[in-house]
Amino acid sequence: MLTGLRVVEFEGLGPAPFAAMMLAEMGAEVVVIHRPGAGSPVTGGRNLLDRGKRSIVLDLKDAGDIAVARALVARSDALIEGYRPGVMERMGLGPDEMRAANPRLVYGRMTGWGQDGPRKHQAGHDLNYLATSGALWYAGAPGTPPVTPPTMLGDVGGGALYLVAGLLAGLVQAVRTGQGTVVDAAIVDGSAHMMALLMSMMPSGNLSMERGGSLLDGPHWSRVYACACGGWLSVQCLEPQFYAAFLDRLGLADDPRFADQNDPAQWPAQAEVLAGIFAAEPREHWARLFAGSDACVAPVLRPDEATSDPHMAARGVWQGEEDSLAPTPAPRFDGGASRIMDPPVRGADSAAIRAELGM
Repeated sequence: MLTGLRVVEFEGLGPAPFAAMMLAEMGAEVVVIHRPGAGSPVTGGRNLLDRGKRSIVLDLKDAGDIAVARALVARSDALIEGYRPGVMERMGLGPDEMRAANPRLVYGRMTGWGQDGPRKHQAGHDLNYLATSGALWYAGAPGTPPVTPPTMLGDVGGGALYLVAGLLAGLVQAVRTGQGTVVDAAIVDGSAHMMALLMSMMPSGNLSMERGGSLLDGPHWSRVYACACGGWLSVQCLEPQFYAAFLDRLGLADDPRFADQNDPAQWPAQAEVLAGIFAAEPREHWARLFAGSDACVAPVLRPDEATSDPHMAARGVWQGEEDSLAPTPAPRFDGGASRIMDPPVRGADSAAIRAELGM
């Protein structure tokens, strides 16, 4: 889809390389500027998020390597960086300098707090951004601390995916007008923006500022339950017809305790009954019972377990072995098979890229 576009990525952690990986999977030529050394201790020497990219090692404290970076950006359609505000400017690689040399450049900036505001220079991580944006508030039961969600909620959902959307919009504008743009993708912005789906329920009374009192975080039919084996089962049968299918499979269709689906006063007692039922049998028992139904029930699987789930296996969502699992690129496009490309050895393309630049 993006064949013919070149993206330069300055090595970073988390959302910026994830966004660049997605663009590479869509066909863009992504050149990642790796720092000298073995790479991040978090990801190891070869980073899964580098798959499909070309790698050049540059020391951005060296004037000669800065010149190589400038030349590379001048010949590219988009740039991705995830440093704190001001870092790229101090290296002479900021948006003003780079867009002066390349007016069509779409300059993607990925941060937690954004390019302005009182916290723009402050350190932070995924959990801090979610806490500040309001997105963490509903993550947990009343009276318990909010649960630390997987990093994809902030780094990927509120960060990388918004950066990708911004870059693609900027590239469309560059094609149409010849002018690039600067994309300020902040995790606090994106994670707050994702809350629009929940906030849309407020006028109907289905969203409460009190945890456990809203349509999706309080009901007995929207929870995860423990099973006898120590595994877990997810239940979220929101619509009446799905709730009816759920009760029918459990033999509770005529139980008066479950006649009222949407009375918050009854949710705790209803949940307690269901917890006792699910705790009596192992997860696989419940998976078989609800298989093929519209009851909106699914076992909670580890990633390695998900590889053998019939649906996931049919779509080829996971590839590789247990110690090297990797998800298949998404989204999918008609006429093209999704494939996983290997990450490069750091610096593998340094000589070739320098030669292409005449340097």
